[in-house]
Amino acid sequence: MAPPDRLVHELTRADARRIVVRATMLDAARPTDLMSVVERLTALPVEPTRAIAPSYDLVCWSRLGSAYEPRDLDDLLAERELYEDADGIRPMADLTLHLADMETWPPWDGTRDWLEANELFRNEVLDVLDADGPLPSRDVHATAQVPWQSSGWNVDRNVRMMLSCLLSRGEVAVNGRKGTQKKYDLAERVYPRGVEPVPSDQALALRNERRLRGLGIARAKGTVLPGEPIHVGDAGEPAVVEGTDGEWRVDPAQLGLPFAGRTALLSPFDPVTRDRVRMEDLFEFDYVLEMYKPAAKRRWGYFALPILHGDRLVGKLDATADRKAGRFFVDAVHEDVRFTKAMTKTVDAEITALGDWLGLAVDR
Repeated sequence: MAPPDRLVHELTRADARRIVVRATMLDAARPTDLMSVVERLTALPVEPTRAIAPSYDLVCWSRLGSAYEPRDLDDLLAERELYEDADGIRPMADLTLHLADMETWPPWDGTRDWLEANELFRNEVLDVLDADGPLPSRDVHATAQVPWQSSGWNVDRNVRMMLSCLLSRGEVAVNGRKGTQKKYDLAERVYPRGVEPVPSDQALALRNERRLRGLGIARAKGTVLPGEPIHVGDAGEPAVVEGTDGEWRVDPAQLGLPFAGRTALLSPFDPVTRDRVRMEDLFEFDYVLEMYKPAAKRRWGYFALPILHGDRLVGKLDATADRKAGRFFVDAVHEDVRFTKAMTKTVDAEITALGDWLGLAVDR
């Protein structure tokens, strides 16, 4: 039982959903510039699947609409206003909150042993980047002394794994892209000089506070996912949500605010949907990313986009962008709830807007 002087906010599911939608900038008050979106969300997802568009572009388009152009993101990266690490695209101002962890990475004995056994390999990779960077991983030619051991995904990908490790250690940085392929370079050519790391414990607390501001409400801890964390430690204030178990952490700045919603199409890796447990608890929405399933076993499609309407997730859009054909193929709109005429109209308008933004004719 909580101590009597400890305030625990009591929220309905609708309260919690509206906090999420407002915090993630998906309510009716659209943001007006890309930098404010990245600053609020803390990190854009770097998952590159292009069935429709890369998730970092879809997340930005869902907020900014037709005002967003992918080259805007490229420009901010080139101008060093943003940087890309292994987990996301972030404001360069936040680099100081990650440097202490970079200095002590990796946390796993096996990876640490592999790096120590491959010191010559590491130096060879850095020498190649020093001479010829920035380069995509396939153009970095170096030989490992000890191959990376993997359950399958990364067998015989020694260079890629070394670059990933050096990126996490802050020795290498992403310096542009070739299509969806990262181009790697020495970190000193990308990161500003003279940036001092915030001590690790303090940095963790600040990152948790920043993350909660961009999520609105989240759990203190839970399952660790690849990419940007989804939990926030003891940031914010405690809350309970009607119909859910356990305690949440809520951003107090989001409490008691008015709400006006809109309709939006979301990437499966959007901050609203990426934490599937939170999504199920608060939105009561059934969703599985089916890109890894055989086609015959898919219910909703290869890369179905969750559909947000107001403060509810109401369905999935099964669609594919065929750039060669110049078509945005809409295979199905799966309704989790029966759409009203008004809902159908706004969903159709978003599908048309997405096709226009992609520069493709919508084929329904």
